[in-house]
Amino acid sequence: MLRKISKIRVSAALAAYVASTSLLGCSAGTGAEEVGSSSDALLGDALPGTDSATFAEARANFAEVENVADGIGPIFNANACGTCHQNGALGGAGQQIEARYGTLIGGVFNGLPNTGGSLRQLFGIGGFNLGGLNCNSGVDANPAPGATIFAGRLTTPLFGLGLVDSLPDSAFDTLASREPTAIRGVVNRFAIALPNPLDPSQHVGSVRVARFGWKANVPTLAQFSGDAYVNEMGITTSSCIAGSPNLAFATENRANRAPSNALINGCPDDAVPGIDDDFAAETGCTGVNANVLQDDVRNFTFFMAHLAPPPQSAIAVGSAEDRGRTLFNSAALACNGCHRSDSDVFRSTSAGGVTAGIVFAPFSDFLAHDMGTLGDQIGINDGDSVAATRRMRTAPLWGLHSRNKLLHDGRTTDRGAAILAHAGQGAAASAAYNALGTSSKSDLLAYLNTL
Repeated sequence: MLRKISKIRVSAALAAYVASTSLLGCSAGTGAEEVGSSSDALLGDALPGTDSATFAEARANFAEVENVADGIGPIFNANACGTCHQNGALGGAGQQIEARYGTLIGGVFNGLPNTGGSLRQLFGIGGFNLGGLNCNSGVDANPAPGATIFAGRLTTPLFGLGLVDSLPDSAFDTLASREPTAIRGVVNRFAIALPNPLDPSQHVGSVRVARFGWKANVPTLAQFSGDAYVNEMGITTSSCIAGSPNLAFATENRANRAPSNALINGCPDDAVPGIDDDFAAETGCTGVNANVLQDDVRNFTFFMAHLAPPPQSAIAVGSAEDRGRTLFNSAALACNGCHRSDSDVFRSTSAGGVTAGIVFAPFSDFLAHDMGTLGDQIGINDGDSVAATRRMRTAPLWGLHSRNKLLHDGRTTDRGAAILAHAGQGAAASAAYNALGTSSKSDLLAYLNTL
């Protein structure tokens, strides 16, 4: 169903961008350009070389508030991407904590998908009328029947992720190989459900290192966008990939049941029955629309891909921050064992349309680590072992100065408390921090506030 007539075709600015990157690439040459270090850049700025008009359009779409007429619901967590991604600047971390649940059946994880799990949407659109039929979306039960495991997930910041998305899989294998066995992370690989047409190496069904999400289970920013649009905002979409409809995110979540677009008691899923924005049906996936993401998903992907890394504060030699940096990189604490900034690895390619050769320091390996009692106990898939449910992706520390809530569930605003909460493969670092004197702890926290 057509939701926004003005956006059936690629906008002029984005069409020009797609054409230029498809034909010419987006490499700035062989020289490396470091971003995210001390500079005059502002949080929320675009990457160097980004087309300003396209970025502005994508940014506006990211901030746009959706409503029932747009297809929001029937159940959802927010009405705009910017509602959740707001700390420091648009695209930042959020204050919202989404709800996850599940249970153990036969000693392995089960997300209770028949009740709508493992994600519980917090809101419903309530009553709506179509053709004289009075319908109601309902809301997810709290708690869900049979749930015994409950966890929260804090909205993650998006700055610099286009650079991460551009990296080849080998980059993450290299990072894992450099980590000591005791803290070595798992390189998660998942099949791509929605590729970015601007990266010719991405194909539906091909396996790629999953580098996004708290569990390191999302392999591309395009997929991240489509997934969030339906699961957080309740807006279903179709896209065109290689001349065929892509329906990976075309099925509505329904309160307390498995996802479905079917009529239930005569009622459709929401006020826009069926796929809320069926780009594939509207365009036929032919001509210029043969390999194009749905317009909103395309804009969200472009905005995230072209957000620059957070700028870091300058550090004076001999300062508390300088001493804290030494502690961060010391063998005793080994914070940099997982929170990595390897300059030979973190160097962008032109994949996905970003500028090649940008050196960046995310302070993460983007790998999944067994965090013991700190893990959220939520599996990625039904059948995951208890050990697998404890794995969490290393949180990137860049932009930490603009964040208040910390850890995957936002349980604390205290950086020291967040370090002490590390368990499992992070337990040794926690113990080493706990053994520091007051002044050394203060120095380390001062350094973290520069990131």
